[in-house]
Amino acid sequence: MLKVAIIGVTGYSGEELLKLLAFHTKVEVTYVSAKEERQQKVQEIYPYLKGVIDLPCSTLDVTQAEKKSDLVFLALPHTVSMSCVPKLLAAGKRIVDISADYRLKDPSWYPSYYGFSHEDQGNLAEAVYGLPEANREAIKKARLVANPGCYPSGALLGLLPFLKDKKAWVGALTIDAKSGVTGAGRKASKALLFGEVSENFKAYKVLKHQHEAEILQALKNANASEDFCFVPHLLPINRGILTTIYLKPKEALSTEKLQAWFASFYGDEPFVNVLPAGEFPELKNVRGTNQCHIGVGVRDQSGTAVIVTVIDNLQKGASGQAVQNMNLMYGFSETEGLI
Repeated sequence: MLKVAIIGVTGYSGEELLKLLAFHTKVEVTYVSAKEERQQKVQEIYPYLKGVIDLPCSTLDVTQAEKKSDLVFLALPHTVSMSCVPKLLAAGKRIVDISADYRLKDPSWYPSYYGFSHEDQGNLAEAVYGLPEANREAIKKARLVANPGCYPSGALLGLLPFLKDKKAWVGALTIDAKSGVTGAGRKASKALLFGEVSENFKAYKVLKHQHEAEILQALKNANASEDFCFVPHLLPINRGILTTIYLKPKEALSTEKLQAWFASFYGDEPFVNVLPAGEFPELKNVRGTNQCHIGVGVRDQSGTAVIVTVIDNLQKGASGQAVQNMNLMYGFSETEGLI
């Protein structure tokens, strides 16, 4: 059994990760910690795990994580992972980091997008961006995997056929994304109170959301046009991300041809489901799964393609994808412990 640690188990992503790993047939969770002081067992924090996992939930002790695990999941606030990764790698541990600390290859981007300077640039250069559909072979060999952000996961899965097959589009790219409130993490915030979110719908961090950087990085890596606009919105629901992408392919395509191309591109992917031509996905159909559903269409008059993706932000947008990456790193079935 692979021994794993979860550092940051009391956040939404940490809790989701613990639920997935608790029933994973190849894994034993041997260490958990939380940022805040805790004197409880994890089954007391999450009573539904009583009789399944009986571990103390302590404050972070990297030395204990080293001693008790082979792989460490970091589900921590941004900047905190940088203080753990060097020690863990030096101790021979492999890491899946769910924070943003190792996602951006250019360290000069961190002050602009996240407001901090990167303090571990050597390991930043080594980190593999953990989108399996794009980087599967590199993930298998990686010591440090940077799990993608939730918004970029939904957006890049809708763009990957264009980026991988080097098929260009004309003019600007528009990415309109909508997320449930758990995407903001388990923290006290007036903007996330029930009375503020319920019966409401809004755009937020317009033209300044930090996840824009991951999308820009992917466009640069593919030598694609960097003329794009990404706008996130907050839905009055707990979980899920629906992303609508608008672009005009350089090569004229019908809805049927676009759908056939996407279906062929993702034909062997276990967690990507391309819907029949003219059908579009719904959030309820991916909730609680690691799946991405994609629907496509082309407007006849203009040739504009509309690509809609849906994911669960806590699964394919965070913890489910982290488990998928772990499965690849250790040669397990990619779908082990996931649906």
